[in-house]
Amino acid sequence: MSKDDKWKKPTAPPPPMFLGKKERDLVKQVNDEIIERVVGQQILYFPLDIEHTNYHPLYGEAMEKTFLPPVRVYALVEYQGIETEFMENIGLDKVTKISVKFHKRRLTEDQDLFVREGDFVRYGEVFYEIIKLNEPKLLFGQPEHRFEIQAECSRARDGLFNAG
Repeated sequence: MSKDDKWKKPTAPPPPMFLGKKERDLVKQVNDEIIERVVGQQILYFPLDIEHTNYHPLYGEAMEKTFLPPVRVYALVEYQGIETEFMENIGLDKVTKISVKFHKRRLTEDQDLFVREGDFVRYGEVFYEIIKLNEPKLLFGQPEHRFEIQAECSRARDGLFNAG
């Protein structure tokens, strides 16, 4: 390398330090151990059986849904209490909600499970329907590596979901 080459622009930027596959795998391993062995909260996840559920051809909704066998999933569950809501022409209604934080790679890579709105979970003895999903966390600030799926769940009304 001559003296003049010292100030030339490199052809490609250097690879990112400490942000590669090994580091992402380490974060996955640590998260798995903390969620499963330290925190230890678990739910039963009831995924919708898309092949056997009869959807309306125009609206895309199903009156009766068919579910696959439940899957035990370790997650971080936050009980959000009971809210009282006023419903027009009906009166007061009490709604119980939980927030479930799933480790995305653990679900998709290890358990082949994909969280969807409309699926059901059981936490304790209560069934909840997933009503809203969010992926709020980026790994190392990289938008292509999201590592958390947060599900807002509302208690299922009696008779809406039958696990049997």
